[in-house]
Amino acid sequence: MNFVVPLHQKNKDTMTEKYHELDPMSDVISDDYRMLQMLGRFGITLGFGNQTVGETCKAAGVDVTTFLTVVNYVKDAAHAHINEMVEQISLPCLIRYLKNSHSYFVDFRLPNIRRKLLEAIDCSSSNQIAMLILKFYDEYAAEVARHMKYEDSHVHPFVENLLNGKVGAETFDTVVRQHEDNHASIEKSIAELKNIIIKYYPNDNAAQLMGEVLMDIFMTEEDLLTHCHMEDTLFAECVRRLEFQVRQNGGSEVESSEEYEEKSTPASNDLSEREKDIVVQVAKGLSNKEIADRLFISVNTVMTHRRNISRKLQIHSPAALTIYALVNGLVNLDEIAV
Repeated sequence: MNFVVPLHQKNKDTMTEKYHELDPMSDVISDDYRMLQMLGRFGITLGFGNQTVGETCKAAGVDVTTFLTVVNYVKDAAHAHINEMVEQISLPCLIRYLKNSHSYFVDFRLPNIRRKLLEAIDCSSSNQIAMLILKFYDEYAAEVARHMKYEDSHVHPFVENLLNGKVGAETFDTVVRQHEDNHASIEKSIAELKNIIIKYYPNDNAAQLMGEVLMDIFMTEEDLLTHCHMEDTLFAECVRRLEFQVRQNGGSEVESSEEYEEKSTPASNDLSEREKDIVVQVAKGLSNKEIADRLFISVNTVMTHRRNISRKLQIHSPAALTIYALVNGLVNLDEIAV
């Protein structure tokens, strides 16, 4: 009698068994729970019944080869053959995946951990350890958000220009080098947070809640490590090959990211997202140089944005901008400079 060996049983015999287009999508999920996260980042929803990976991706408008390349990378990144994988990647599909991953971490995963952390720790003013842990976590979450915002506003637009056959004076390595240490910093920070909680937060009545928080932090650490490694290897190699091809073919000129950002300011009186970022930093008491460093832009770009903000709002002083930021919910009272 012939029968099909379930995917999860096949993988017991070989840890590097790859997923394939004809595998049932439900077996892929059952085999490795991490693939649930991959679905959402590719825009694939549950409820696919007995469809194969190929059928599910086709129904969702997702490039099946890119999907399989990414999930197989996540499954066994240590043994990934990058040169082979690069040949199978749709770069636009991969960029959408990375952007959705950023949104997942910044808008869902990290805020959700913070909510659980607030439930698990004693936030009374007398518990300084708890308050320091919360402060450490907030600084870590802000660091991740800044890093991913830089990629969305600088790295991904650079790659999208390459996809349109456009190149400028900047190279991919130059753009990435401006925050090349951030991945290591993010990994170090979450490891420190985890160790601080394990070693120094006293056991109390909320021990089970804190255990759940730690599990979430461990899983996030693993998820972020794989994400950053994918950007440094698979994504970077795809982009470098594309950049070489475009420059060899004499791609058309494109403005630098800062020139583009200055020219793309909306003509209406509504502030752009970048201008709101500037207002927030001004309200926090940062100088133009400090704002430039924090947002990974030049001082000249900061000054251009501030002129646009003043023109749109008819507000010129930092004190008035701080009031504007408070009234419009851009900052909280405890965030502003006093």
